Amino acid sequence: MMGLLIVDDEEGVRRSLRKALEHDGYAVHTARNGRDAIELVKRCMEGIETVICDFKMPGIDGLETLVEIGRLNPEITRIMLTGYATMESAIESVNAGIDGFITKPFLNAELRVKVRECTLKRRLKQFVSEEVFREMQKEGMRILPRLRKATILFCDIRGFTELSERLTGDELSELVNVKYFSPMDRIICEHDGTLDKHIGDGIMGVFGVPVAQDDAALRAVRCAGAMMREIAGRNSAGLSIGIGISTGEVLAGIFGSPRKKEYTVFGPPVNVAARLESRAGKDQILICEETMRETQGIAPVHRVDPLVMKGTLRKVGVYALLNSLP
Repeated sequence: MMGLLIVDDEEGVRRSLRKALEHDGYAVHTARNGRDAIELVKRCMEGIETVICDFKMPGIDGLETLVEIGRLNPEITRIMLTGYATMESAIESVNAGIDGFITKPFLNAELRVKVRECTLKRRLKQFVSEEVFREMQKEGMRILPRLRKATILFCDIRGFTELSERLTGDELSELVNVKYFSPMDRIICEHDGTLDKHIGDGIMGVFGVPVAQDDAALRAVRCAGAMMREIAGRNSAGLSIGIGISTGEVLAGIFGSPRKKEYTVFGPPVNVAARLESRAGKDQILICEETMRETQGIAPVHRVDPLVMKGTLRKVGVYALLNSLP
């Protein structure tokens, strides 16, 4: 059952919201102020997926409460409820990443639709990156394929087959989801990369699209260094990764069929990054020559044997990063 938290200093409002939303199958929790709400979320981190919070409350106000809850668990859907519906407060809430804005008085049917809408929007962001989601809001589904310069990063677990045979299903799920995908995906986003997809235990990140970045290559290399440091800090989990990075011109946009579409990129840099990742040893970062040129002087590298692309005579210069960037 989905957990929902109502935060309001008025008991009548809490009671009314509980009555309306329990019909939709939520396990409803309540708190009368921001501090109690934050403590409740800390105790029930995995049990609450939506928070509806009054804007104006004594002590910690609603916006501060929702911002702090977002820090505790970024996956929680956060909805602002207020009778003080000013444009300023609405803009402030949106800028803080709040998922929805409901004004008092409200009709129960409208409230329930809005909560479902906000929750669905938040869940969609787990399948569509934040950057692509914003582009879709501006352009709709018409993010037409276009040639763009980008940097591609591939990351993969070393010895994954052996791990999967040695661990139980629950242990493998915990290792992959909690100790690998969650921190690696977070690091890509922290470096303003677009999380393209998971391919088995592989992760594909893209820098420079859909939002252009003059320093896309540097962001990707810094991201790779942060990934290595994260894994090193979790060495008790027995994880080791390899990373490949390539820079160049790609075709970026929405591709697919009427049944399934996705924003992704195609082109030689994608193939090169994938090949570099497969060649990388344990805890090694390999980058192409173009990436090296764009980050030259930032981190020491040494040249290794060139990569010969399958089906062509083209050789790609390859460099190994000697240490992780701060």
